[in-house]
Amino acid sequence: MDLTQNINALFEQLEKFFKTETVFGEAIQVGSITLIPVISVAFGAGNGGGSGRDPKGMDGTGGGSGAGGRISPSALIVIKDDEVSVMPLTNRGSIDKIAEMIPDIMSNMSGHKNQA
Repeated sequence: MDLTQNINALFEQLEKFFKTETVFGEAIQVGSITLIPVISVAFGAGNGGGSGRDPKGMDGTGGGSGAGGRISPSALIVIKDDEVSVMPLTNRGSIDKIAEMIPDIMSNMSGHKNQA
């Protein structure tokens, strides 16, 4: 398989991977609270190739390609009763707000556990 075929195959597979479900995680239901994770996806790729002749007159060719990616949580969509809020996970204030919600989430989980 040549370099062009490799790159095309790579991007065909990436097209299958990068979809809505990649950015919005599966909803988590805890009592009356629904949590939906929002995920940041970054990707980069490059390739190159060339040919030349060395000082002895020998011809040569070469090529290469590389790719890298990163997936990280970036926010949390919180649905509680009729209220919807988005809490970025990149600043301290939002993380504090999420931490404040933990007792309410835990009590909802305990209530469901006792009902089972």
